[in-house]
Amino acid sequence: MFNKILIANRGEIALRIIRACKELNIPTVAIHSEADVNSLHVKFADEAICIGPASSSHSYLNPVRIMAAADVSGADAIHPGYGFLAENDEFADMCNSSGIKFIGPSAQMIRSMGNKSEAKRLMQEAGVPVVPGSEGVVESFEVGKKLVKDIGFPVMIKAVSGGGGRGMRIVRNMESFEMNYQMAKAEAQGAFGDPSLYIEKFIENPRHIEIQVMADQHGNAVHYGERECSIQRRHQKLIEEAPSAAVSGELRQKMGQIAVKGALDIQYEGAGTIEFLLDKDKNFYFMEMNTRIQVEHPVTEMVYDRDLLKEQIRMAAGEDIELKQKDIYPEGHAIECRINAEDWERNFMPNPGEIKTFHIPGGPGVRIDSHAYERYHIPPYYDSLIAKLITHGKDRQEAIARLHRALDEFVIEGIHTTIPFHKKLIARKEFVDGDFDTGFLERINLMEQ
Repeated sequence: MFNKILIANRGEIALRIIRACKELNIPTVAIHSEADVNSLHVKFADEAICIGPASSSHSYLNPVRIMAAADVSGADAIHPGYGFLAENDEFADMCNSSGIKFIGPSAQMIRSMGNKSEAKRLMQEAGVPVVPGSEGVVESFEVGKKLVKDIGFPVMIKAVSGGGGRGMRIVRNMESFEMNYQMAKAEAQGAFGDPSLYIEKFIENPRHIEIQVMADQHGNAVHYGERECSIQRRHQKLIEEAPSAAVSGELRQKMGQIAVKGALDIQYEGAGTIEFLLDKDKNFYFMEMNTRIQVEHPVTEMVYDRDLLKEQIRMAAGEDIELKQKDIYPEGHAIECRINAEDWERNFMPNPGEIKTFHIPGGPGVRIDSHAYERYHIPPYYDSLIAKLITHGKDRQEAIARLHRALDEFVIEGIHTTIPFHKKLIARKEFVDGDFDTGFLERINLMEQ
């Protein structure tokens, strides 16, 4: 096991990693910017090192300063959490060349899975079903035009190096294809420094289902079922749950087996998520793979009673997977709401500032993952996520009932948050019935409720 782990992140995920390390009896080093000097991850780590000013580019996104902190502290492993440098292959290479274990897959694996067209090719070779489309980068508009004639409209144009919905365009006819192609190319260049695009068939009204996989360094892998991630706004997830109301036990087994086979075929190591689009006929297609722990991992932990962060660290240290697939099965239902410092009535405008009151809910089946507290000042420089509210019940109905109660008890004053938004959303009949897809929020108007 590792002697000391440096956490190359901030906020609730940094605190979550510290908790896992404490249970594994591993000392931790927190890095922080000048703006985060009073953050809880700084207070609860065994050591803390300031690595620069508030700007992410001079702190959390500066690999040289992070590596210097690891060297000074004597850390022999770095956990990147999610976001920032978690899927940066150059940072993973830098760690490994310095003799420090990057807690995640290899740099080459991050590169391959981060390239959407390459990931699709590798998964297709592993027998994972993929959406019909280009087999690699679409080299020109003329090539793309011929392709869409073959696969038919609607199509989705995507940036090869994309993420977070940027560099993506849905096109429904040839008249608008060239304009959307050029716009996606320009956006991809501006956002990622890479104008490369690929094109695939657009699946109408799909559900977004992801499978949590865990793989050790000895050729073993298991899955921890699926998470439903279809409640999204502009491709950003807002509510996640496990299991999915749309996935039967038989389908779960099929999707899980295929995800594990895909992970084994590419020789994946550590925690990862294979994401699928599920159509109305229960056909599923590979979308992408995330080579890190996910924001929504707590719903899986609640349903499978496993600490995925501890598992991830154990895998990175070379230990074997403890459980066999036959011993892994879901119990009950869990739902997570992302509580952001945003004014949802003003188009989800970020709302940093000082928290005047911070009263968290409690009671059976309620979990809060947060780095916030009363009088904590939310800085304007980073992601607006301030808490994750997770409820667990014997079934989906009880999990929803507990979520209603917990949202009513969750009091945050001094800033705007998305708590009122979640209250309205989970009261919708469609949500209660589990009748939604990735386009659900675009079709309703919560402001009228």
